[in-house]
Amino acid sequence: MLVRVLVAVALASATVVGVAPNPASDGDAGEFVVVRFDEPTDTTGWTIADDHGAAALPNRTLSGTVALSTDPAAARNRTDHRVVGLSGDLSLSNAGERVELRDGNRTVDALAYPGAPTAESWDGDAWTPLGATDFDAFTATDAAVTAFALPDAPGPPVDVLESADDRLYLAGYTFTSARATSALVDAARRGVDVRVLVEGGVAGGAPEPEAERLTALDAAGVEVRVVDGERARYSFHHAKYAVADDRAVVLSENWQPGGTGGHGNRGWGVTVDDAGVADHLAAVFRADTGWPDARPWRAVRGNFTTVDGGAATADFPTRFPATAASADRVRVLLAPENARRGVRDLVGAADESLLVEQPRLDPRGAFANWTIDAARRGVRVRVLLSGKWYNRAENRNATERLNRVAAAEDLDLEAELVEPRSRFEKIHVKGAVVDGERALVGSLNWNDHAATENREVVVVVDDDAVAGYYERAFRADWRGGAWRLPVGLAAVVATAGLAAGWCATRIEFEAGRDRGSEPEPPDRVGP
Repeated sequence: MLVRVLVAVALASATVVGVAPNPASDGDAGEFVVVRFDEPTDTTGWTIADDHGAAALPNRTLSGTVALSTDPAAARNRTDHRVVGLSGDLSLSNAGERVELRDGNRTVDALAYPGAPTAESWDGDAWTPLGATDFDAFTATDAAVTAFALPDAPGPPVDVLESADDRLYLAGYTFTSARATSALVDAARRGVDVRVLVEGGVAGGAPEPEAERLTALDAAGVEVRVVDGERARYSFHHAKYAVADDRAVVLSENWQPGGTGGHGNRGWGVTVDDAGVADHLAAVFRADTGWPDARPWRAVRGNFTTVDGGAATADFPTRFPATAASADRVRVLLAPENARRGVRDLVGAADESLLVEQPRLDPRGAFANWTIDAARRGVRVRVLLSGKWYNRAENRNATERLNRVAAAEDLDLEAELVEPRSRFEKIHVKGAVVDGERALVGSLNWNDHAATENREVVVVVDDDAVAGYYERAFRADWRGGAWRLPVGLAAVVATAGLAAGWCATRIEFEAGRDRGSEPEPPDRVGP
């Protein structure tokens, strides 16, 4: 019996998974194509081709995911993938084209891309900043925490800085605090590894003392880096946290007298004594300082723009001293990776109550819609927003919409603007309390741009004592001068008195620069 055996020879398989044609360099040096080889493949005779030319892959075996570039040295500064050099000329069009991976005359795979933004890569669906991180949410259990409110309890943030023995990493949007500067300089003199990362493109310009503070840190041997330039991965580095050995502090407040110094803002913060949380945030810090958009202070200080922001010197009563607890769970969320989803899930899990305190809220954005959805499920919802003149127009729209929906649908939902009176300067909290059991604290303003384009750090603390602490602070802010903006045409006359107060407030602000007010990044960029 004659048996014929047929042997099928499988063709080599590989996939073009990304392309970076516009890497923010002269002549687009370092542009690359990312290819995934499903199995070890001899690439002899293989090429990468576009509409105008082709470059040859090496005569060797490749496996896994690699970045292919005719300038591998430059490409290594723009991707974490293993870089493999190409032979020949390849000039990827910034206007968009089709890239093909070929084995001789056979097209193995191809990827088309549209016009390329600066310093971003295309994966077939979306553009992503080169070097974008991909951290998962991190969870710690049975963690010692200290909850604090500002301006009442300015001690905990500096206490964390002063406790460092081995490492001290500070991340911020702005940095003008003399106390924090002294703590960092002292730590550096003790031999602690001290590093600082701040935003270089602060909206409206950084507060005037910042250049002086950063120069002092640099002179003391602190590694100071500033996030800015066309390779910047985030619209704004807006995170506010520090890591000291195995401790971390996460805040809504900037490192300046009106924030962490306790001389202005209503803010929330939490310290976490947990090695896992500290290591996670240290990894985030290293990733954010390890990319070309984080430039040394000495390289940028000549072009660093500052503005006169006035001095924050006001004193406020201590109604809410810090409180310590042991949290069942602490969850660290990051923007742009997972903070938006984390907030959505937290609000979506509310069963009984939801308290939201924010500087401002996009009236038609997803975050406002999630709060309404919670009320529609029967949750008691209260939203407290800043009444400062520069936030008032948008926040008036937000409170009117929420209260209008509540009235139309008979929901247990109320939204107010706060008048701080003598208890603090303005609301800068970016937080929430759910069911009196979980509290969210961090730097994230509740709008889609902040959640998808900025670097933000948020923690969710599962602990009744911590949640109760912030709930009491919230209720005091709500009772201590909150007022509701009227809704509808019938209330126009009633707003006349408010308008007069608004004018007086605006005049005082413009004359006195609002005692240390810090510029916040805009909710949206562009028209």
